[in-house]
Amino acid sequence: MLIHSASQLLTLSGGPQRGRALGTLGIIENGAVLIRDEKIVAVGKTADLRAAYPHEPGIDVTGNVILPGFVDPHTHVVWGGDRAGEFEKKLTGIPYLEILAAGGGIISTVRQTRTASIETLISQTRPRLLRMFAHGTTTAEAKTGYGLQTATELRLLKALLALDSEGPLELAFTFLGAHAIAPEFKDNPQGYTELVSETMLPILRQWWETHAPHQPPPFVDVFCETKAFDLAQSRQILQKARELGFPLKIHADEFDNLGGASLAVELGAASADHLVRTSDADIAALGKSDTVAVALPCTPFGLAERDYTPAAKILDADGILALATDCNPGTAWNESMQFALALACRYMKLTPAQAIAAATINSAHAIRRADKVGSLEPGKQADLLILSVGDYRQLGYRFGTNLVKQVVKKGRVYSVDVGYYRTA
Repeated sequence: MLIHSASQLLTLSGGPQRGRALGTLGIIENGAVLIRDEKIVAVGKTADLRAAYPHEPGIDVTGNVILPGFVDPHTHVVWGGDRAGEFEKKLTGIPYLEILAAGGGIISTVRQTRTASIETLISQTRPRLLRMFAHGTTTAEAKTGYGLQTATELRLLKALLALDSEGPLELAFTFLGAHAIAPEFKDNPQGYTELVSETMLPILRQWWETHAPHQPPPFVDVFCETKAFDLAQSRQILQKARELGFPLKIHADEFDNLGGASLAVELGAASADHLVRTSDADIAALGKSDTVAVALPCTPFGLAERDYTPAAKILDADGILALATDCNPGTAWNESMQFALALACRYMKLTPAQAIAAATINSAHAIRRADKVGSLEPGKQADLLILSVGDYRQLGYRFGTNLVKQVVKKGRVYSVDVGYYRTA
């Protein structure tokens, strides 16, 4: 089909955008895109493509923007239960450490997730994925991490594989057994580090070859942070993962600067995520590397904190900056990349163009799929959004509403309807 007469077609062509080049949208006014067999065949001016393909079935999107589908490169979308009661306690002034001591915080989610069946995990996660899709996310990374024991972590992966096979949202997988110190090891964090690196990861390697032989291996991630895994423990886990052939990611510098970003660069990780307290030296290392700096503005917003990822410093260092929602039950239960863009514009001082590039081609690179998604170029997967507005700057400018009118995933058109979707 030929989708034509877009007020603006944003191609984002040319690959990941470094430093101050971020925001190069490749706009085609009155643009069109030709799709066949789930792939993009051509992009260009409407007049040119209609003349070249006069008999192609068409969709007229006059007055609407077309852009690549959002890629959300950091989510914790699969978990059991919720923490609404904990949120209310925080608002009354009860300190987090007191909530944690009473069995709340991440351990509350771990407890609820461990007792949830795979059917329950799938049924609770599916609506979150559909809301992501309805708000324009066509590909999302999804982490385990609320099991903190081998069997539950693998059950989370099994649930994610099942949800990915359902579609329409496409998932990239991450194993995060090192999300926190398991409660059974609260007085022995090194013991849990040994369990992750020497037991969980080898089992994961064998399990993946059996259950997902045609999928690329999942990323392995670690939460390098005070009261989680220190730098040495993070190195131990990631080095073992690399030896086993897993690609790497890291949570770093959300609360303290431990050097996790530089470790990510040293080990060739695909991304380093959060990066709120990152040092100038770590930012310089990122700028000289292919490791993507993934900002998660929904998280400081959800925690009512003042500090966000220092985007200007990362761009000045020639880094590759991406955006993600960090969708999770404790700090950022938000499925909308549009809201992440709005926060990035306000608190990280990105322009709408920069935020869009960070949420498409650069975020695709953060999960190493920029060769398939994240831009509208011939040969790439036909994942794109048709907005209900005629100017891309409405993204970032507006928030709290859904500007996506239709989602195209692998060439199939879905019309958004009150937060969900239906086949057009």
